[in-house]
Amino acid sequence: MPKLSILFDSLDFVAIDKPAGLATMPGRAETTSAFQELAHQIGLAASGDADPRLRVVHRLDKDTSGVLLFAKHVAAQRHASHQFQNNRVEKQYLAIVAGNPSDQQGTIDAPLDTHPADKTRMHVSRRGRPAVTEWRIEQSFRRYALVRCFPKTGKTHQIRVHLASLGHPLAVDPLYGNESPLLLSSFKKKYHAGKHEAERPLIARLTLHAERLAFADMQNERVEVIAPLPKDLRATLNQLAKHAR
Repeated sequence: MPKLSILFDSLDFVAIDKPAGLATMPGRAETTSAFQELAHQIGLAASGDADPRLRVVHRLDKDTSGVLLFAKHVAAQRHASHQFQNNRVEKQYLAIVAGNPSDQQGTIDAPLDTHPADKTRMHVSRRGRPAVTEWRIEQSFRRYALVRCFPKTGKTHQIRVHLASLGHPLAVDPLYGNESPLLLSSFKKKYHAGKHEAERPLIARLTLHAERLAFADMQNERVEVIAPLPKDLRATLNQLAKHAR
């Protein structure tokens, strides 16, 4: 596996640009994870009680790219986890969504709970826990839009469910929207594929990127970490802009 891109590194914290397709933590179905790969890459232990060792403070969905922060010792883990739990971390995500919202910006204040029929999904429920996402349109295309999201809480799948509740799910999202990859033929007029070639998708994973994360370090100084748009999202946006005219 290629080396992970390190965006920020200090005695207390390390932040990476997590690629889509890599789980944050090891799980039953995973052969590797960002946590394991980073620990190996920077020479820190991934288990045990002794510090320094790599410690988790938050997670990103496997198919979401972007800023992922880890702590290097237990005091740093507690310091950052407290900020995440109390919604003091500033987060910005970029999402390509299906359709164009009628407003240019807004706030979604909708509690979230585990779906009663499917424990892998979340849904909007009056019985759920408070969840708030602010959003604004960055760019509009013919059948899609680029939306900047500012989650004010950190619930599982929050942005994905909130955008879907607006009627504008992620352009690619197997759980809450369209599970099919985004194809050029879906919006390019007079698209012609090669005779014997299957069309290659522009993007086949969640169209969601954790672009920015700001937190207070151990000295309570503000640190902002930015992950550039990955190649697949850049290429998709270029094509959407090209054929939106």
